[in-house]
Amino acid sequence: MPEGLDTVIGGSAIDEARADAVFNQGLNYEGQGDRLSAVAAYREAVSHGSKSQHVHRLAYLLDLMGEENEAVQLYETARESGAPRLQSLINLAVLYEDRGEFSKAEYILKQVIESEPNEPRAQLFLKDVQASRGMYYDDDADRSSTRHDAILDIPVTDFELSVRARNCLKKMQIRTLRDLVRVPESELNSYKNVGDTTVLEIKQMLASKGLRLGQDTAGGPRLRPEDIEELHSRGITDQILNKPISVLDLSVRARKALQMLGVLSLGELAARTEAELLGVKNFGQTSLDEIKERLVDHELSLKTLD
Repeated sequence: MPEGLDTVIGGSAIDEARADAVFNQGLNYEGQGDRLSAVAAYREAVSHGSKSQHVHRLAYLLDLMGEENEAVQLYETARESGAPRLQSLINLAVLYEDRGEFSKAEYILKQVIESEPNEPRAQLFLKDVQASRGMYYDDDADRSSTRHDAILDIPVTDFELSVRARNCLKKMQIRTLRDLVRVPESELNSYKNVGDTTVLEIKQMLASKGLRLGQDTAGGPRLRPEDIEELHSRGITDQILNKPISVLDLSVRARKALQMLGVLSLGELAARTEAELLGVKNFGQTSLDEIKERLVDHELSLKTLD
């Protein structure tokens, strides 16, 4: 157990003033890009008190730096203390899902929802975890493909990304670099709580592989083979799948939301979930209901994860 964690469990503040002072110093270091000094300051803050904010920030930064095991230990310690932050629990569940420990992730997310039934991120991640259970990836499946294709098939979870960036990609159901390069920068920016820092982080990750956002958007609908297979299983023919969104005759607000998502065809829309649409800035329940009603007119529906 990292030094100082016993004071977190005990809940007695040895020196709250000192803890707050060094924690604020850590925030300053982090703002300057000095992560190592920030971690040292956060460790000292944790050793002097029991504030969940201090534990959460230390765990979050350790996760960013690739110290996943210690981050998990800190989040678990906060959870066992009986008064963890909901954000800490969600981050812990994300880490467990990344490890493929879906049962643990599901259990923790259910704890969050039991405490806060309307927590949208927990609900979304729970659906994702439940959908992921039983999914397996064949690492040898694409060995005969070109090096470029092999790179595109790398899961985004293989990269060291912040929790915020990983959460963004999860909400958009982006699993591989192939999925990601199909997304224009405007679509990424359209999602709630996605700032310039997150977009820059994702762009830098792609650049390290010689890729960029939006480079694979030309040449027809942006649908993955598994999306097309799923749509066909619902009885949607290619003729319907390729029809433009304009046939739905949507309101200006709904059309703008779909434009931000880069959705151009009925197939691309039917491959989206309610959660993905609601993740767009300024997109509300009224627009969602309108889209669902217009899809029904064409004997279509949004994708469901259950």
